[in-house]
Amino acid sequence: MAGKYGSLDSETSPRKLGGDRFDNGRALSAKAHHLIPGGAHTYAKGDDQFPEQAPGFIQRGKGCHVWDLDGNEFIEYGMGLRAVTLGHAFRPVIDAAAEQMQFGANFTRPAPIEVECAERFLELIPTADMVKFGKHGSDALDAAVRLSRAHTGRDFIGICSDHPFFSVSDWFIGATPMPGGIPQWVRSHTVGFHYNDLKSVAGMFDQHPGQIACVILEAARLEEPQEGFLQSLKDLCHRNGALLVFDEMITGFRWHKSGAQHVYGVTPDLSSFGKAIANGFSLSALAGKREVMRLGGYDHDRERVFLLSTTHGAETHALAAGIATMTTYRDEDVVGHLYRQGRKLREGVSAAAREAGVERQVQCLGRDCAVLFTTKDGEGKPSQEFRALFLQEMIRRGVLAPSFVVSYSHTDADIQHTIEAAAEALRVYRKALDGNVHDYLKGRPVKPVFRPYG
Repeated sequence: MAGKYGSLDSETSPRKLGGDRFDNGRALSAKAHHLIPGGAHTYAKGDDQFPEQAPGFIQRGKGCHVWDLDGNEFIEYGMGLRAVTLGHAFRPVIDAAAEQMQFGANFTRPAPIEVECAERFLELIPTADMVKFGKHGSDALDAAVRLSRAHTGRDFIGICSDHPFFSVSDWFIGATPMPGGIPQWVRSHTVGFHYNDLKSVAGMFDQHPGQIACVILEAARLEEPQEGFLQSLKDLCHRNGALLVFDEMITGFRWHKSGAQHVYGVTPDLSSFGKAIANGFSLSALAGKREVMRLGGYDHDRERVFLLSTTHGAETHALAAGIATMTTYRDEDVVGHLYRQGRKLREGVSAAAREAGVERQVQCLGRDCAVLFTTKDGEGKPSQEFRALFLQEMIRRGVLAPSFVVSYSHTDADIQHTIEAAAEALRVYRKALDGNVHDYLKGRPVKPVFRPYG
């Protein structure tokens, strides 16, 4: 039953959500910036991504509710950058990981659970023949790049320029507006194309004939693939001797329990999964065709590829968490719940935006299972000031929502509270449009992650 391990108490609890006192969080944040570059270990969680009136740290979570250092409680969306799809402290996952830890986390030889986890994964992703586990998404896509280069004997990588993030490694970061520290020769080997634009893909191949090893993209993000785009893209890649790689970090276990490749009926040569695969535990997967994946083994006569081999790559408790998570996807209607709750939230917030007269500024985008929102100014341009204002007003009302991406633990009561909070926040948004946003925003605006300075 959806939500049974999550935040059911939010349906009956009279406690107040939200708050505007963040003294303990601010004090620890100052210390964090002294010890940690950027004050956090993930840029998307940094202080510059949230308004000044925001919790600096999250101390604990249960279901879709979280509590900060100052005792404020919030309904959370995005849920650990979309990694916690079932809910915080989801009991079957926690129990599986805790039980496995009693037997040790890391050994000199493989643990049997590695085979069990591979079987469970391939049961859900039948389009793949083999899988190799890592710790995060960059692991998996970096390995896909290495495999593609080895398989094709080529050096260039083609990426969808419309998709925001693929890896922390040089081959991708060098193509962003924040390429500091990456040699120009590395940057020059990553080239781009546009989503739903086969001409741009063909042009990329024409400009670099016989040089592109693979083409990497999310099967879909905010925009759905046009009829035949993904299959035509695959055909174009193969005609030009390149591999097709899907980044399923977000779409996997959210679009469908078998991934976006199942939804769209197109099987890539390689694909990467992560985030929702273990409900927040550190686990990712590179999956693909045997003829390509086997280059990372030694049952062939070609030059071997150092694929994925890390000390902590197969920690047993993370694999146990992965098995429990994937079992939940197999046995319960997790994805259906995400679509249903996301649709309710989209419809409610969209109605509130129309009522407040800000439907041009605040729009819900993407699939119901992964809703994002826009924050534009009076001229219809994306605005960091108005994003900060909307986040600030939602936080005041007990909702921490850098997105409207729901989890399996978001109940009807959570969705309703969020819609009501959004309605009030959007009325403030309207006043700021009619006046001056800085009369309502307390402090500085938020900033994009990828920026070269400050």
